[in-house]
Amino acid sequence: MFGWLRLVWRKGLRTSALVMSKKNKWKKISEGGGFAAGGGLLGAAVSATIGNMGLAGAFGGIAIGATPVVAAGAVVGMAAYGVKKMMEE
Repeated sequence: MFGWLRLVWRKGLRTSALVMSKKNKWKKISEGGGFAAGGGLLGAAVSATIGNMGLAGAFGGIAIGATPVVAAGAVVGMAAYGVKKMMEE
């Protein structure tokens, strides 16, 4: 007679467990995104402080603008996040 109640109860428990796992997933994603954004901001600050850069060698010279420096900052930020996660575990 109360079989449907047990079914709803079990399904509710599974659903709440799934919601909790999704919350943890989004927390990790937002934390990693914060580190990447922070690294990008630091890269932009370095680019703005130093100005236009160049790379010279036997091949000649290449100008390096802000975009690659910001991208490198984001990579460094993600590396910092990886080190943080490694230290936590």
